[in-house]
Amino acid sequence: MNMINNMDKIYNISIVLSLLGLWITSIVPKEYEIVLGFILIFSFGILHGSNDILLIENLSNKKTKQPFFKVFALYLITVLSAVILFYYLPAVAFLLFIVFSAFHFGEQHWEHKITINNSLIIKFFYLFYGLFILFLLFFYNAQKVIEVIYSITSYSFAEEIIIYGLIASTLLLIVFAIKLRNLIINFKSVFFKELFYLIVFAIVFKASTLIWGFTIYFILWHSIPSLYEQINFIYGNYNKTSVISYFKRAFPYWIISLIGIVIVISIFKEEKLIYAILFSFIAAITFPHALVINKMFKNQKTQSK
Repeated sequence: MNMINNMDKIYNISIVLSLLGLWITSIVPKEYEIVLGFILIFSFGILHGSNDILLIENLSNKKTKQPFFKVFALYLITVLSAVILFYYLPAVAFLLFIVFSAFHFGEQHWEHKITINNSLIIKFFYLFYGLFILFLLFFYNAQKVIEVIYSITSYSFAEEIIIYGLIASTLLLIVFAIKLRNLIINFKSVFFKELFYLIVFAIVFKASTLIWGFTIYFILWHSIPSLYEQINFIYGNYNKTSVISYFKRAFPYWIISLIGIVIVISIFKEEKLIYAILFSFIAAITFPHALVINKMFKNQKTQSK
């Protein structure tokens, strides 16, 4: 219950900051808005996935703990495999990215509100919640999304596909929410809160560019709550000491990630290519990160029994 209360406090702050983000869209030119979005994604966004190796070490049983370099090598191979997949099969890689990201967003947002975590129905609920968020973002930025996907995959499609995706994900989310109503803690209270959050997302996505809308959700509603849960899991508490320790451990990986993306962007300077590179880069680190966080949540559920 303490986790739920703390997460609610974080979401309350996220609401205020989301409104601040909307205000920024009214005073900042589009070009600067995109730059600011990139800065935030490359800071908090990349940072929240920078300590996966430390999480893996904490998830390992002490008797079977793997050497650091072996863990690092396996993690790096996973990331490079994602990069190679994007290069040779971009359409397949992009679809996998959407599925992994959707599930990851849904799991991060709902895991602490649901009493069990190993049901197939719950996994579908996480997936369709995340898909709803993504399709909602895509719906309000359809033309830009089509351009970005074309620059990544060389495939084009009609805007109606996004509309159908939004309708389907909405209906399936409702179906699975009804099925799970007895497993969601304080369902009635949570229902109205979540409905309000979704209205906030819709307003933000409608008023913002693709990058800025994604930034507000990715940073305020996903990365910061994830950082809180990761720090709690690794150190057993959340205080100044544990936060500083987490950031120190994450800093080298964060710097390496930044150097890599800056080099690539400096080579490909066209705006369309930068969008493609950004999402491809996020995808490459999303695949292993989503798996690690899933294991973290499973471990937490096991320990709480």
